[in-house]
Amino acid sequence: MAVLQMQRFSICAMKKNRKAILEELQALGIMEIDTSAIEDAALRKASTLEVRQGFDKKAVQIDHALEVLQEYVPEKTSMFSSLEGRALVPKNEYDRITAAKEDILDKADELLALKKQLAENKAKIVKAENQIEALVPWMSLDVPLGFQGTKTTASLIGSFNSQLTLDQIYERLAQEAPELEAMDVQLVSSDQDQTCVAVFCLRDQAGRMEEALRAMGFSRPSLMISQTPSQEKADLETEIKGLEQEDAGIEKQIQDHAENRQELRVVSDYFRTRAQKYEILGEVLQSRRTFLISGYVPEKDAAKLQRHMEEKYDLVVDIEAPDPEEAPVLLKNGKIAGSVEGVLASYGLPKAGEIDPSAIMAFFYIAFFGLMLSDAAYGVLVFIACAVAIKKFPRMEEGMQKTLRMFMYCGLSTVFWGLMFGGIFGDAITVVARVFFGKEIILPALWFVPLEEPMTLLMFCMLFGLIHLFVGLGIKGYLCIKNRQYLDFFCDVILWYVFLMGLILMLLPSKIFASMSPVTIVFPPALLTLSKVLAIVGAVGLLLMSGRSSKNPVLRIALGAYDLYNITGWLSDVLSYSRLLALGLATGVIASVVNQMGSMMGKGIVGAIFFIIVFVIGHAMNMAINLLGAYVHTNRLQFVEFFGKFYEGGGRPFQPFKANTKYVDVKEETSL
Repeated sequence: MAVLQMQRFSICAMKKNRKAILEELQALGIMEIDTSAIEDAALRKASTLEVRQGFDKKAVQIDHALEVLQEYVPEKTSMFSSLEGRALVPKNEYDRITAAKEDILDKADELLALKKQLAENKAKIVKAENQIEALVPWMSLDVPLGFQGTKTTASLIGSFNSQLTLDQIYERLAQEAPELEAMDVQLVSSDQDQTCVAVFCLRDQAGRMEEALRAMGFSRPSLMISQTPSQEKADLETEIKGLEQEDAGIEKQIQDHAENRQELRVVSDYFRTRAQKYEILGEVLQSRRTFLISGYVPEKDAAKLQRHMEEKYDLVVDIEAPDPEEAPVLLKNGKIAGSVEGVLASYGLPKAGEIDPSAIMAFFYIAFFGLMLSDAAYGVLVFIACAVAIKKFPRMEEGMQKTLRMFMYCGLSTVFWGLMFGGIFGDAITVVARVFFGKEIILPALWFVPLEEPMTLLMFCMLFGLIHLFVGLGIKGYLCIKNRQYLDFFCDVILWYVFLMGLILMLLPSKIFASMSPVTIVFPPALLTLSKVLAIVGAVGLLLMSGRSSKNPVLRIALGAYDLYNITGWLSDVLSYSRLLALGLATGVIASVVNQMGSMMGKGIVGAIFFIIVFVIGHAMNMAINLLGAYVHTNRLQFVEFFGKFYEGGGRPFQPFKANTKYVDVKEETSL
């Protein structure tokens, strides 16, 4: 378990070399840039916002082009594509593609233009379809909707907003305008929503006729066309067909660009990394001829980085110890301890003065996880699935790889506890042997069967919890000694150990413990006396010393009494470990229920098929649910109970300046 020491690494070089040096640092990816602590009136920052935004805009532009390709030419991916990671591109291939970046950018523009044309054509098709729909009620009309009539007659074409008959229309017209003489009303179409009509009258009576019609709810059609509705519909359908053919050709052009997908990805990442470089360039302090860049480098790499940069460039390097409170945090652990770094980071990285608890945490995490799942077959499946994924996808993201490795180790732990408790798909072996073969085969547990002895498992869960908590308290003591806080070590650690050990020794031979435990413990009188002495000494010590920061004796005693009351918190913490029992029993009980349900049809072909179906579905669901439960509750035991004794977190993660790409990784030749 280790938190890597950081060094403040500063470079002063000629201004003309700043871009080359930044590119070198970006390729190495081991330095976090931070110039906030440097104050010098002679140095200023250059404005790179416009250039950076230009690169960002080009990267986003290509991303949109890739989205167009994915929409019309979907890339075939497996269900495990998220594990594959970014593709690795050789440096010479990367240089070849980026040299033609402007041509590739033009291809992205073409894709976006084709997409725009498709969108415009779609809008035209929708508009034409809406026009056709609007023409449907007028299809029997043999004159244009905009027909105005003849020299002596007027034509009024429109609709009423309700269903009317010819008789009703004539009757209403007679009521509204009895003076009108010559008229002809033609019913074009009618439904419950509207009635479409064509009204003809004398031209000199057209105004009065329209007033009467409008009083009845008459309105002109919104679509005024110069040809008959049937002709207009035919033209619109021809237009739609032409647009659809044009769209097919455009889609074919888009599909032809599928071969450029990888090049588009490379160039997108190129512009993205350029934007990142110019973002940092805007943070670099510079004078007329020189520039200064500063940040953090792991101590193990500082000297090598200095030699590397001095060999390639004319510059001056300054290395110094940073402020521990400001330095970022980078963890360095082996495979087992490193597998839980993601879980630790979700809580918080160690702050200044704290240790990296990954190694100790990994031991308890893996052990508790396996105890909660506690079925050897489930453990084998989890182990194989994770091991195969890690082997098959070596380029997966580091965080995902660590998570899978953690579950792989948890799978091994599950196998161990499953064999100890005799759980292999619950009692599947016994059920299969009895139902289908008529034999009684019982797989013996290497330790005991929790379903038969739940109280025994509960006692051991409490014991594991006490060990876990005592280790956490011990780490607190180690930190006190490390920081030379000897009084805190005695008052906050030793006194609690004395008090708790006294209470435990008093509890073990008690009737309360005997009622819960399968064994009866008897201590000699001397040990009983010692337990009381330890409890009293610890309690008095905590009462007097817990509030030592206060000079007021009354307040000091009150604070001591409050701290002593924290024994209830210890009791609550210990009881929390009963979840180890609960989840362990749940896994076994549900597995047994699944086996019993599967065997309900008895033996035979039908019974065997039914058993297989229930077995696969039931155990898959049981494993999934209990995997989630084990993960959640193991995290809780670490975060609340264990970390609550010594750990705060809050460290800032180390974020080196490197090429943060989206699609590909470049196989760099630059190294220390």
